[in-house]
Amino acid sequence: MVNGIRIRAATLEDISVLIHHRRAMWRDMGREDAAVLEQMDAAAREYFSSAVPDGSYRGFLAVNDSGEVVGGGGIVISPWPGSFRQEKPRRAMILNMYVEKAYRRRGIARALMEAMIEWCRKEGFGYVGLHASDEGRPLYEKLGFRSTNEMRLELK
Repeated sequence: MVNGIRIRAATLEDISVLIHHRRAMWRDMGREDAAVLEQMDAAAREYFSSAVPDGSYRGFLAVNDSGEVVGGGGIVISPWPGSFRQEKPRRAMILNMYVEKAYRRRGIARALMEAMIEWCRKEGFGYVGLHASDEGRPLYEKLGFRSTNEMRLELK
């Protein structure tokens, strides 16, 4: 627990919170097209509705003393051909990191990241990846993340 905040697992009842965090994260990075965000919300609702119960998405939520969710993040576990330092044919990616503005700079993002990293260790992952926003990059680097050679091609 950090500053009265505890970390708990996300459940199906939290899908609207997971979608809110995802949308707010993108909005904070300058993506403000309402139609595109609505389309993303619909896809996220469909995804979370199956991925949360089947365990391919592990959500971690930061909750204050009043029970209000003030931040969160998640891990996507996906099938992946065997790769260096992976014992099983799967990989983990952290995404959807978001802390409500009124709760930032209190160690909540770090506590969420540490909880997710520890979960990945216990699950036997050899590494975990993420995509970093400019705002999140300093924290991720302090936690030991480094840039890799991943590239992306925008298709639309």
